[in-house]
Amino acid sequence: MPNPTRMPALFIGHGNPMNALERNRYTEGWRALGERLPRPRGIVVVSAHWYRPGLAVTGMANPQTIHDFGGFPQELNEFQYPAPGDPNLAEEVRMRLHPLYSILDETWGLDHGAWSVLCHIFPKADVPVVQISIDEAETAPYHYGMGKRLRGLRDDGVLILGSGNIVHNLHAYAWGQRGAQPHDWAVRFESLVKECILKGDHATLVGYELLGRDAALSAPTPEHFLPLLYVLGTQREGGEAIAFPVEGIEGGSVSMLSVQIG
Repeated sequence: MPNPTRMPALFIGHGNPMNALERNRYTEGWRALGERLPRPRGIVVVSAHWYRPGLAVTGMANPQTIHDFGGFPQELNEFQYPAPGDPNLAEEVRMRLHPLYSILDETWGLDHGAWSVLCHIFPKADVPVVQISIDEAETAPYHYGMGKRLRGLRDDGVLILGSGNIVHNLHAYAWGQRGAQPHDWAVRFESLVKECILKGDHATLVGYELLGRDAALSAPTPEHFLPLLYVLGTQREGGEAIAFPVEGIEGGSVSMLSVQIG
């Protein structure tokens, strides 16, 4: 029988942090998604922007809003997303990850990979949020395995949210050009990722670094791609419904694709 408390898992292509302030087709899609979701008891975020050595889980009751960027308007630097933390959920996450060694972090908070999308999905900032760091020293199979360890949280009413971008190449980005056409390699790689997700072919995506030039250009560094592997790892055996609630490629080289499992 279906579990009535089971939450879906989400990967959100977060793009530019200015999306926190803007109303566009991506942010409207995030808002519509939030309106459809059941209310979770908590959210566990894996963000591309907490990429560090070692494994950490935020454990504070009141996480700060981190402005981990430069060169943006003062309005964005002053933006606050005052969602509470949840020390009990943080400990539950650490138990799920055991025997992997993790620390309880009291210094990080919520980075823009988390709050720039959550402010649209849950605009009241009334759902507790815990972040998990991405250990930069580990391989893609490790990160996919992390998702499997976290899978059971979904059955207990917790939303797993990965925030990154399937295609993220800022060197190829068309800065200042509106309506830039997507690069052919970005379109091909995004299409391949979607095809693999729909077929349940996670192995190909875990081995994405072996996929040649399109992958090398689309994910030249791993941190924005890896959150997808966490989300795929939470998929139940036997498959679950897959949806792509938000799509698009910005600046020719940043995929805004979102993936919903369940």
